[in-house]
Amino acid sequence: MAPRYAPSLRSRLAPILLILQAAFIIIAALCFENRQTKKPDSESFLNLYPEFQDVNVIVILGFGFLCTFPVRYGFSGCGFNLLVAVLATQWALILNGIDSWYNTRIIGIDLKSIITAELCAVSALISIGSVLGKTNPVQLTLIALLEVTGFVLNKWLLQTLLKVRPANSIMLLHVFGALFGLMLTWILSRNAQEQGYEKEKFDKKSGLFSMLGAVFLWMFWPSFNSVLADDQARLGAVCSTYLALAVSVVTAAALAVLSSPRGTLNPIQMQSCILAGGVAVGVSISVIQQPWEAMALGLAAAAISATGFRYLQTHMLTAFECHDTCTVLSTHGLPGLLGWLAQLVLQIKDCDDHTVAIRFAVFHICVLFVTVSLSLCMGILTAFLLKLNFWRQPQNNKCFEDQAFWEVLIHMPLRNK
Repeated sequence: MAPRYAPSLRSRLAPILLILQAAFIIIAALCFENRQTKKPDSESFLNLYPEFQDVNVIVILGFGFLCTFPVRYGFSGCGFNLLVAVLATQWALILNGIDSWYNTRIIGIDLKSIITAELCAVSALISIGSVLGKTNPVQLTLIALLEVTGFVLNKWLLQTLLKVRPANSIMLLHVFGALFGLMLTWILSRNAQEQGYEKEKFDKKSGLFSMLGAVFLWMFWPSFNSVLADDQARLGAVCSTYLALAVSVVTAAALAVLSSPRGTLNPIQMQSCILAGGVAVGVSISVIQQPWEAMALGLAAAAISATGFRYLQTHMLTAFECHDTCTVLSTHGLPGLLGWLAQLVLQIKDCDDHTVAIRFAVFHICVLFVTVSLSLCMGILTAFLLKLNFWRQPQNNKCFEDQAFWEVLIHMPLRNK
């Protein structure tokens, strides 16, 4: 017997994926070219490849396992993360190479360009966390394409118009992805979400896999923050990120116990808050000079993330009907904004000339204004597009359910010998 939900996916998901992949292959055949590496550059390749592997672990294992906490949505949380990641990375490679293609008709491909594309794809992975369990893979594919398009456009505007450094513009992915996802979950709100979804639950097994994803992210986050830094600043970025992450774990544990009525640790809250310091430091990595600055920022980021998880999530659901499944606002949005503020304060502190300080403040505010405006506009546009009946959004009773999309083997009877 054919799977109950096969016609919906067969008529939409398969054609879209095959058409997209065929288009990517054609573009690659016409435009892509491996950048030739000279023999003296082999050392730089050996230095970059471990960080390339670290970023892959973050994108595939870290974010993938992090989305497995719903009891009946483990296959979808991990599998759809992989699907979105590889599609978004290929699309980002093309978009990032448009300038090069315009000048030389060639898009050069190397480890650096793939890493940059994967970082652009992370913004999409952050956004789909807000609508996890409430969308089908066709909608997730559309989110990935439009999200990466908006983020690459934002990166191009910041680097071209405001002359922002590439690393600084890319690290705003946390703010962009969180606000983009917030618009998605707000406009795609459902009538049943205030009472809670029937299948939105987690147990020890799913929680353990999700914690494993959080641990992978925590372990490899220093590479995530330092991979685009200059060689001279890379060591400082790694050390600052580790210190901020370490302080975040201690602060998150303390605040989780204090905010719990029973005085116990909430595993989902811990998963969200232990990464807050790494997010904040990543946005402000270019101005952090002293270890205590990174540690103080890690403490503040974990505090604001824990407070947002415990109180802001409930108020957002009640007041604005925003059901943020993975609490991306508390995990990425608020710490990212804190990192932006820390960068502004630390940069102004080091300025002796008041005129230069005022100019930098105006410039820095413009950077945030462009990022926030574009993320909100792209999120609203994408959300209204996803509301079309053509995409067949899952029904309320089928949300957070693997069996709607996967052939889940429950029991296999033994054959008679």
